[in-house]
Amino acid sequence: MEYGNKNDNTKVEEVQLDSDYIREEQNVLVISTIADDKQQQQLKRSITWLNAFWVSSGVPALVLFSMGAVAATVGNPSWFVWTISIMMGFLQSFVYAEIARLFPNKSGGAAVYGAIAWLRYGKVLAPISVRCNWFGWSPVVGIGTGLSAGYILSMFDSNALVNTWEFRIVTLIFIKTDLSLRINSTFIIAAILMLIVFGIQHRGILSAARIQMIFAISSLLPLIILGMVPLFIGKVHSKNFIPFSPIMRDATNNVTTGSWNRAGITLFAGGMFIAAWSTYAFETAVCYTSEFKRPGSDTFKAIFSSGLLCLFVFTLLPIVFQGTLGLKGMLEPGIYNGMGVAKALAEMIGASKIMANIVVLLLLLSLLLSIMTAMAGSSRTLYQGSVDGWLPKFLSHVNQNGAPTAAMWTDLVFNLVLLLMSDYVFILAASNIGYVIFLWMNLNAVWIHRMDRPQWKRPFKTPTWLLIISVTLGYVNLVFLGMGSDIWGVGTLLTGLVFAALIIPVFLIRHYIQDKGHFPASITDDINPNEEESVTSRAGILPYIALGMGVVIVIASRLFAKY
Repeated sequence: MEYGNKNDNTKVEEVQLDSDYIREEQNVLVISTIADDKQQQQLKRSITWLNAFWVSSGVPALVLFSMGAVAATVGNPSWFVWTISIMMGFLQSFVYAEIARLFPNKSGGAAVYGAIAWLRYGKVLAPISVRCNWFGWSPVVGIGTGLSAGYILSMFDSNALVNTWEFRIVTLIFIKTDLSLRINSTFIIAAILMLIVFGIQHRGILSAARIQMIFAISSLLPLIILGMVPLFIGKVHSKNFIPFSPIMRDATNNVTTGSWNRAGITLFAGGMFIAAWSTYAFETAVCYTSEFKRPGSDTFKAIFSSGLLCLFVFTLLPIVFQGTLGLKGMLEPGIYNGMGVAKALAEMIGASKIMANIVVLLLLLSLLLSIMTAMAGSSRTLYQGSVDGWLPKFLSHVNQNGAPTAAMWTDLVFNLVLLLMSDYVFILAASNIGYVIFLWMNLNAVWIHRMDRPQWKRPFKTPTWLLIISVTLGYVNLVFLGMGSDIWGVGTLLTGLVFAALIIPVFLIRHYIQDKGHFPASITDDINPNEEESVTSRAGILPYIALGMGVVIVIASRLFAKY
C-alpha cells in the first residue's frame, strides 16, 4: 500500500504483491515509514517488468560509445569482439536474476545483492562491489552527453568557431599524456543535456519509464533500421572482413596487417575489455527490484527481455558497420572517439545532407536514452549503498516522487567534472576497470549465497552448468582487464584501481565514525530474521581463494601482454 505525505491529499493506491515469491516479512510495502518519530522516504513500488525494460532500453545505444574505438583499434576482428562479448553478457545475466530475487525489497542492482554475500568475508569487500559498479555506470552520463554534443556539433563545419574554440584549465599529464581539463562547446552543450535528463529523472521512475518508452520507440527503431538497410541494399561486402587479423601500427602510426602473436592477442583482449562496458550493461534491469509491483516474477522478465534486445543490436550493428565501411572507413578521423560514428552510419544508407542530419538527431535520442538509463541505475546503486551503511548517509535522501535526488546530484556533479576531460575513451576504459571488478565479484557472489543461504527460497535458480560457465567467464574478464586495459592509454589500469580503492576511506568514515562500527538495521530489512539467524559462513576460505586467484590472473595476464 502506498502512503503519501501526511500533509497532502495523495490518493492511496493498493498494490498486490507476488506472495508466492516473497517471504512473508517482505510483503510489507512502504513508501514512507515513521520510525523513531522521523519520517523516512523510500523508493515506490510503481513499475512492472515492461517499465524496467523501457528504462534499460538505453543499453543498446551504448554500442555507439565504443564501436568506433574497437573498430579503429582492433581492425577486422572487431565484429567478432562484439558478437562474443554480447554472448558472454547474455550467459552471465541469469546469475544476476537469481541473486536479485533473493532481495526483492532492495534497489541498486546486482552490486548491492552481491555485496551482501561478500560482507561476511570482509566488511570492506561489500562497498568495493558497490563502488565499482557505480564507477562503471556513472560515466555513461558524462561520456554520453559529450558524444551527444559532438553529434550536434557535427552538423556545423569542422572549421567553424563553435567547433574550434577551447579554454584549457589545467593539464593532467601525470595521469595520461595529452589529458587535460578544458571548456569548449562540447562541454556547454553536454551540460545542458545532462540537466535535462536530471529534470526527467527527478520526477520518479514511473514517469521516467514512460518518457523513455517514447524515446526508445523514436530512437531504437532507427538504430535497428540503420543496421538492416545496408544488408538489403547490398552495401555489406564480405571482403571487408578479411584478413581476419588484428591491425598493427608502426612507430609512425601507419597501419599494417598484424598477426595473432602476443601483440595481436593483446589488441583483441583490449577490444573485449572495452566492449564489455557496453554489452554487459543490461544487468541494470535488476536495479529496480524494489520498485517492481511483483519483484518475484518481474525481475527475471526484465533482464531476459533486455538481454534479447541487446543480443540482437550488439551483433547486428557492428557487423553491418564493418561490412559497409571496411577497414579504411573505420580508421577515418572521428571514428575512434565516437564523434563521427553517427555521420558514418547515416552515410551507410546513402542519406542526403538533410536526411543525414535527421539520422544524427535520431541517434542523439538513442544516446539520451542510454544516459537516462545510466542516471536511473547508478543513482539507485548509491542510494542503496547509503541505506545499507556502505556509502555516505546523505545519499539515501529521496524526494516526494520517490527519486533518489541526493544520489542524482552526486552523479551530476561527478559527471560535470568528467565532461571537462579531453579524452572520453580513456575515461570509459578507466571506469571499466571498476565495472569488470564488480562483474567478477557478483558472478562469484552466487555460489557464496548458495553455500551460506542454502535454505532461502529462490524463485529462479541458475542451472549449475550455467553457473559454472558464468563464474569461469568472470575470470576470463579479468584476463581481458589485465591484458587489454592499457591498450587505451598507459596508466589506465592503475587509474582504475586507484579510483576503485578510494571507497575504503569513505567506508571507514561511514562505518566506524558515523555508525560506530555497526551496520544500520535496514541492511536486514529485506531478510527473514529467522532465516538470517541460520546463515553461517559455510564458504569458509573459498572466497579468499577466489580473490587470490583473481589477483594472480590479472598480474599474469598483464605480464603476458605486449604493447
